Amino acid sequence: MKLSIIIPVYNIEQYLQKCLNSILNQAFKDFEVICVNDGSTDNSLNVLQDFKNLDERIIIIDKKNEGSGVARNTALEIAQGEYVYFVDGDDWLENDALEKMI
Repeated sequence: MKLSIIIPVYNIEQYLQKCLNSILNQAFKDFEVICVNDGSTDNSLNVLQDFKNLDERIIIIDKKNEGSGVARNTALEIAQGEYVYFVDGDDWLENDALEKMI
């Protein structure tokens, strides 16, 4: 696998769908998406689970809230990609962003 995309998630359900759609619709496809639900109290985890059902490249880690730094480090422990890319859950990518980066 070429790329591991890590997304810390904390109470961002209103942005998460746009973020994940922008990643899954990339021209470049050789990646995994590690989403770390960092103790969200909204429906962020449900959104993640819905997307996981649609795409097997999505991995969900559900943990208590410890902050985005710990969430990123937790994901790094299981990342399989040659490269790692961090995305915030309220961001989105242009369709060719990963292809250009790689």
